[in-house]
Amino acid sequence: MVQSVANYVEDFMSALESKNPGEHEFHQAVREVLESVAPYLLESPHLMKAKIMERMVEPERVIMFRVPWLDDKGEVQVNRGFRVQMNSAIGPYKGGLRFHASVNLSIMKFLAFEQTFKNALTTLPMGGAKGGSDFNPRGKSDGEVMRFCQSFMTELQRHIGQDTDVPAGDIGVGGREIGYLFGQYKRIRDEWTGTLTGKSLYWGGSLMRPEATGYGACYFAEAMLATRGEKFYGKTVCISGSGNVAQYAAQKAMRLGAKVVTLSDSDGFVYDADGLTEEKLEYVFFLKNVLRGRIREYAEKYPSAQYFPHERPWRIACDIAMPCATQNEIEAIDAQHLLDGGCQCVCEGANMPTTPEAISLFYKARILYSPGKASNAGGVATSGLEMTQNSIRQSWTAEEVDAHLRRIMADIHAACIKYGTEGDGYINYVRGANIAGFIKVANAMLEQGIC
Repeated sequence: MVQSVANYVEDFMSALESKNPGEHEFHQAVREVLESVAPYLLESPHLMKAKIMERMVEPERVIMFRVPWLDDKGEVQVNRGFRVQMNSAIGPYKGGLRFHASVNLSIMKFLAFEQTFKNALTTLPMGGAKGGSDFNPRGKSDGEVMRFCQSFMTELQRHIGQDTDVPAGDIGVGGREIGYLFGQYKRIRDEWTGTLTGKSLYWGGSLMRPEATGYGACYFAEAMLATRGEKFYGKTVCISGSGNVAQYAAQKAMRLGAKVVTLSDSDGFVYDADGLTEEKLEYVFFLKNVLRGRIREYAEKYPSAQYFPHERPWRIACDIAMPCATQNEIEAIDAQHLLDGGCQCVCEGANMPTTPEAISLFYKARILYSPGKASNAGGVATSGLEMTQNSIRQSWTAEEVDAHLRRIMADIHAACIKYGTEGDGYINYVRGANIAGFIKVANAMLEQGIC
C-alpha cells in the first residue's frame, strides 16, 4: 500500500506539473493535500472512477484581466488582475483579494486551492476562490489606490455577486481598499448586496471581522496546547508580520497571558525582549493602519527593542511561533532555529508559510504544528458570518460573533483530531485538516454529478 500511494502521488504530480509548468506554489499546495488524501482515495474506487482529485485541481474558472489606471502625475499605469474560482461544490466562491507585487497565477491558484479546503472545514456553505493583482498599495496615495480599485472592480464586477462569488481582503487589501471596491461595485451594478466582506461597520460589516483571523489562530493554538496540558499563560511567542492577522494574534496571545516578543514586515523584524504591552501594540496599530509605516519605526519609538533588517524572527527563542506574514517564510534552517530555541508549537496564521522541508523537521521533533487551512480559518469563517448578517439584514453583537468563531475553531480542531491522530497518539494536523476538508468537498461533487 505504501508503495502504491507513493507511485500514485508521483504519477499525479508529474501530470499536474507538466500541465501547469512553472507554477511552483500551486504544485506545493496540491502535493501537500495529495500526500494526505492518497491512501483514502486509493481505498475508494468510486472517487478514483469519478476523477475527483483531477477535477479538484482544475479551477472551474480562471479570469485574468488588464487593470489600467492613472497615477498622481497623470501617467498611465497598467497592472494585471486575477480571479481564480476554484470550486463551488459547497457554496458560492469565497476568498480574498491580494494586492502585492508578487501576485501571479501560481500564487492565485495555490491560494484558491487551499481556500477550498479551508472553507469546507468551517462547515459554512462557501466554495473556494482567490484573486488579486500585482499592484502594490505601498507608497501609493489614497487617490491612486482609489483609481486602481475602481478600475479593478470595473472588470471584476462581471464575475462576482452575493450568490456567485464573494471576495474579501488579504495582503494589501484592508478596509480602505474594500471601501473603494465596494463603492465601485455599487455604482456600476446599482445594487447594495453583501458581495464583499470585510466592510466597515457603518455599511454592513461585522463586529469581530478585523480580529477574526488572529483571534481564531490563537483559539486554535489554545486547543492544540490543551492536548498536552499546556496554555498560553507564561509562554514566549514569536509572531511574523505586522498587518491585521499579526496585530490581533499578538493582542489575543497577550490577553491569554503570553509574552509576544517579535513582529516583522518585508524589510525585517523587531525583537522586544520585554514583550509587547497594550500601549506598544496600540502604537503598532497606529503605525501600520494609519501612518502605513514600517516596523523598524517601532524600534525607534521603543529603543529597548532591536531591529534586524532583512531577517525573519525565527532565530529568537520562543515557546510558540505564529507565522502571520506570507507563504514559505519558514524554511528548514528557520525550523531548526525554532526547535533549537525550544519551540513546542507552530500555529500558522498565514497561508502555507512553512516549506515542506521545515514541516518535515517539525514532524520528526513531534511538536505541535497546524497548517493555515485549519488555524487561520477564523477569518473566512467570520466573513461567512458577515454574509449571513447581510442576508438577514441584522447585526450581531461582538459576543455573538466571537461565540460562533470559538465554536467553529473548536469544530475544526475536533475534525483534525478525528482524521489526523496517528497510532502513537501524535496529532498530524495537516493530514487531519486535508482529509476532513477533502471528504466534504468530494461528497458534494459526487452528488452533483460530473460538472
